[in-house]
Amino acid sequence: MTELYWGCLFGGIIFSFVTVIFGDLIGSMLGGVFDFMSSHAHAAFQPMTLVGGITAFGGAGILLTKYAAFGPPLVFAASLIIALLVSVVVFFVYIRPMENAENSLAFSIQELTGKLGEITIPIPHQGYGEVLIHLGAAGIYQIAASFDGDEIETGARVVVVDVKEDVLLVSRFENE
Repeated sequence: MTELYWGCLFGGIIFSFVTVIFGDLIGSMLGGVFDFMSSHAHAAFQPMTLVGGITAFGGAGILLTKYAAFGPPLVFAASLIIALLVSVVVFFVYIRPMENAENSLAFSIQELTGKLGEITIPIPHQGYGEVLIHLGAAGIYQIAASFDGDEIETGARVVVVDVKEDVLLVSRFENE
């Protein structure tokens, strides 16, 4: 059993180093043959979670065999439990937060209609200024003009009414 544990430990370590250092290079050289591993599976079965569990299984098996007074079946079972726990921790501490952090900043300017923003450069009467609109965790600055033709000062809260020729037409947002 020790050979299995060592194989899992070294296999996981080698896989981790190779994917971190050469992952994109190898994937593009092989025409994206490894893309199936990360895109269509449930997040709990991502390579990072699986390889982390396999590596933990190997490491726990080696340590329990050497330092615990358990028989081989109990060492195997305890190693599986430890591997499962490590996989769960990797999923909830690393994978899940990283998925939430991967927001795309791609947007269509037409999608901004109805969004709230704040004027950063004042809009003069019949002129142009700038508005800050928050999309997710990011803020974007866009050229803006007053929908009503009124002057709008810096810091005013506005709502995007329409988009014409890549200019946001905004109106004061009155929150009653």
